[in-house]
Amino acid sequence: MTGVFLSKIQNLKNALLGSENSEDKVAHESLKSQPKPKSPELYTPKNLNDFIGVIKRTPASILNKKDRSRIAAVMSFDDRIVADLMTPKSQMVFVNSKDFLGPLMLDKLYKSGFTNFPVVDNHNHVKGIIHTEALNALEIRKTDRAEKYMDKTVSYLHTTDSLEFAVKEIERTNSYYFLVLDPSNDLAGFFTAKMLLDYLLN
Repeated sequence: MTGVFLSKIQNLKNALLGSENSEDKVAHESLKSQPKPKSPELYTPKNLNDFIGVIKRTPASILNKKDRSRIAAVMSFDDRIVADLMTPKSQMVFVNSKDFLGPLMLDKLYKSGFTNFPVVDNHNHVKGIIHTEALNALEIRKTDRAEKYMDKTVSYLHTTDSLEFAVKEIERTNSYYFLVLDPSNDLAGFFTAKMLLDYLLN
């Protein structure tokens, strides 16, 4: 596609050169006998990575850093998978279904910086998700257990799923938070719609 585009630019340039007025043509003919400096050849990217490299090297006066990153993200979208963007399990914060949502627990959740927390049983099986927006909207007593406020609907993706598939799952499930499973169906991390937007827009 890039090669065709560059070819059209070259054809347009040739057409413009062919439309010179007669004086320009005479001057042009007189210069033929003089040695011409060798003009640089047009560089045509050979693959997507080459094209992204050209975008990233484009001067800031033509394309600023954010626009370069955005174009590169969109162009490489089809090649990226969920594992590339997800937050790994080692960084996740879990809540036991029997935990009390007292001040210490709530403080821990808020300070984590996350907005969604998987709720697990004593065998570390996920039973649901606690969303902090639900906690903000309710009067929580320190004797309330986590299972009382968890959302039992849990959406899943796999590490090898494409970002295109993730978009379809966001639309299909109307979910914005997904637990991510590895090829053995063990928990590997989590993925959110915000991660996808940040990748494309930032």
